[in-house]
Amino acid sequence: MKLAIINGSPRYKNSNSTLLMDQFLKGFSSKSEIAQSYLVGTENKKKALADFVESDTVLIIFPLYTDCKPGIVKEFFESLLGVENSVQKRVGFIVQSGFPESIHSEALERYLQKLTKRLGHIYLGTVIKGGVEGIKIMPPGMTKKLFGQFEKLGSYFAEFQNFDPKIMKQLRTPYKLSASRIFFFNLISKTGLTNFYWDMNLKKNNAFEQRFDKPFSV
Repeated sequence: MKLAIINGSPRYKNSNSTLLMDQFLKGFSSKSEIAQSYLVGTENKKKALADFVESDTVLIIFPLYTDCKPGIVKEFFESLLGVENSVQKRVGFIVQSGFPESIHSEALERYLQKLTKRLGHIYLGTVIKGGVEGIKIMPPGMTKKLFGQFEKLGSYFAEFQNFDPKIMKQLRTPYKLSASRIFFFNLISKTGLTNFYWDMNLKKNNAFEQRFDKPFSV
């Protein structure tokens, strides 16, 4: 098996997708040939396309941004339409997002399945994981379980050349937030703690004072 892993995060190597990809490869640790590429930058896109063409198994990992895939991922998918697909490939996807509920990625999952079939390839499934935003600043104790799951996912893939359905199901939890969890979240949000990560990034980019601006309002 020649495996290609294509990272479609606009954050490039400093992304949550990269963190999860690294854990997957840690578990994969196979003698199979592995090609890693990114979609940020013209040369990286060319390599990603070449890796796709030259591999028999392809995994594409990217974030869900407010219910949409990144533009660079859309552009890459469109570029595949012009590729000669004489050799059928096995294609799988890993979609992560800041939303805690996996329901947000359901429509995209259906799209990815349809896209793979239209390209004439074999669909391996879509791994969905929510609540990923912020893992870069979390202490090891808070990411241990998540990283362990992705490491096991990679180990299973190396042995069976497919995703572990049990782990996929675990990662999709919760599908929707329970009423009690929504109540607790609303309670915590009043303290401002739920905005900590976003406020930190706003301040880092000197945009905190403009956070309530409405430039397109009439």
